[in-house]
Amino acid sequence: MTDQADIATELFDILKSVPDPEIPVLSIIDLGVVRSAKLQEDNVAKVDITPTYSGCPAMDVIGDDIKTELQKHGYTPQVKLILSPAWTTDWMTEEGKQALKDYGIAPPMDATSDKDALLGNKRVIPCPQCDSKNTRLVSQFASTACKAMFKCEDCEETFDYFKCLI
Repeated sequence: MTDQADIATELFDILKSVPDPEIPVLSIIDLGVVRSAKLQEDNVAKVDITPTYSGCPAMDVIGDDIKTELQKHGYTPQVKLILSPAWTTDWMTEEGKQALKDYGIAPPMDATSDKDALLGNKRVIPCPQCDSKNTRLVSQFASTACKAMFKCEDCEETFDYFKCLI
């Protein structure tokens, strides 16, 4: 998770208002893609972002959205893509994970549970609709590459699972 100390207080609320373009109930802060945001001389706001996975097509949109929001608030934006260290679901906020669940997407679990579930060894991904653990993997990939599709055998709903990446 990004240390809030790495984000200038003046910029935090602005960046918290920028939604993820693929999952609009998450802000880019909740998603954990903002690595740092600092104010520099001449009202320049420098923001470093890390993609959820290499080649994520949403990063261009996120960068543009950050620039637009910062400009609206009178800042001159500088957005830099940082690839290392690689993004991890550990950087997501607990508020963001809850927002995913409320939206109908199962939030990431720990790495061991995730690996077992994605290999079909255990049914450990709880259904975000009814909380049942009686679920099964339908597809390794869902609406985006960072999600898998599961089906709940109890309520019979299909749902995305946000894969754990560490």
